[in-house]
Amino acid sequence: MVDWNLAVATATRLVRPGPEVSRDEARAVVAELRRHAKASEGHVRGFTRLGTDEAHDTPVLVVDRPGWVRANVAGFREILKPLLEKMQERRSNTPGGAVLGAVGGKVTGVELGMLLSFLASRVLGQYETFAPPTRELPAGGPPDAPSGGGRLLLVAPNIVHVERELDVEPHDFRLWVCLHEETHRTQFTAVPWLRDHLEGEIQSFLGETDVDPMTVLERVREAAQSLAGGRPEGEEDDGGRSLVEIVQTPAQREILGRLTAVMSLLEGHADFVMDGVGPDVVPTVAEIREKFQQRRAKGASRLDMALRKLLGLDAKLRQYKDGERFVRSVVDEVGMDGFNRVWTSPNTLPTKAEIAKPADWIARVHRRPEA
Repeated sequence: MVDWNLAVATATRLVRPGPEVSRDEARAVVAELRRHAKASEGHVRGFTRLGTDEAHDTPVLVVDRPGWVRANVAGFREILKPLLEKMQERRSNTPGGAVLGAVGGKVTGVELGMLLSFLASRVLGQYETFAPPTRELPAGGPPDAPSGGGRLLLVAPNIVHVERELDVEPHDFRLWVCLHEETHRTQFTAVPWLRDHLEGEIQSFLGETDVDPMTVLERVREAAQSLAGGRPEGEEDDGGRSLVEIVQTPAQREILGRLTAVMSLLEGHADFVMDGVGPDVVPTVAEIREKFQQRRAKGASRLDMALRKLLGLDAKLRQYKDGERFVRSVVDEVGMDGFNRVWTSPNTLPTKAEIAKPADWIARVHRRPEA
């Protein structure tokens, strides 16, 4: 269904080269990022009051852009396996299915590679929650991860590119980025049920996928009409939804609402922590945050903005802002220990509506009389 090797080859061929650095400078950047990742563990645990004093057993990988591509393809293979097996079974019962599968796998591989090449120059770091078992990693990929465990990725060329673009103090910026990504690692290692919960929601979402090609094509046609401003007569405006959202079923949109709330919480919490820890260990944190926010708001070329909209990546930026506002409001009201009730169980996670109205989450979880 997907030619994964072709996806890696396509992305590696198309991805833009990173900034020019000497061999010695590259080695120094990698070594510093590893040191900052290690130092961030204590800073994040102390601020969030999550986790233990034991060191994380998940690996930290400092990668280049092709390394990020290979790691994410391995993750995609793991999380999409049930859906692809379902589609493969349906296709095997279709006349000519084997030929269609071979051709379709090449097409999908190229498309995925093009998408990953677009993203590979933009991601600064990532906690890869669904890292595959060791035996699943592709040849030439990054170092092995424990079976079923996560791993922390830091994309060195992208970090160097952004610190130069913003003209900020490099050592401070690198630590600032590591604080954000380390917060994600702490979230998943300190909250044992979080990974399984998130994977369950994703599999439920994928389980609702309609594998009938004609149905999918019809949704894509409707999506194209909507994006072009030519939606069928009598249908309501989609409110600027992306192509990804438009082709979903109603059940998927409901699941996506819950996933959006969780991702807003995780991203907002990481932003809150990186700025909360910052003043004590990152002297220029105020300057970095101001310039970074300006960079987010400024956007990019029209083509870049169109791709972000089409893929729903603009919603990712809103998650940072909405989630950080939620976390800050709750901590201001009930303190860090009160906020940490959010990690008690899936039932204490905020809903999408509560992300926008933190007082409603406080009333529900803390059992205020007005609830």
